[in-house]
Amino acid sequence: MITPMAEPPSTIRDMGHNDLAAVSDIERRSYEFPWSQGVFRDCLLAGYQSIVLIREERVAGYGILSVAAGEAHILNLCIEPEFRSHGYGERILDELLFRARAASVREIFLEVRPSNETALALYRKKGFHQVANRPAYYQANKGREDAAVLAKKLVIED
Repeated sequence: MITPMAEPPSTIRDMGHNDLAAVSDIERRSYEFPWSQGVFRDCLLAGYQSIVLIREERVAGYGILSVAAGEAHILNLCIEPEFRSHGYGERILDELLFRARAASVREIFLEVRPSNETALALYRKKGFHQVANRPAYYQANKGREDAAVLAKKLVIED
């Protein structure tokens, strides 16, 4: 009998300035219109909840969460292309949801391209639903692409 090999362990930790080059590299390889390294640096300086998933001693994914006035906004969530389809996106999303709940957030929002079916499936699995559409939100090769605005109510346990 052949036993499947276990996935190497992964951990999630706060993103630091020393992670910016790796995060920016993943972003550039994942999107046609990526955030710059400066945008990621600004997120750290602004105090946004910024996390990285470490696998095989390197950054394999990241997530950024803004929290204010009882609401949270997932600004970015991305997995290294070679590590996709291993559940790491879900792990990062779960951590962002945990941090939002810990900050007493009542509702969490995000924007996603309607063409990003993989991301939409993950967000729906986690209980997000579409609440709005932002016309021409994303830059695209031919003009602009709308954004689906998704939301999820978070239950605050006493």
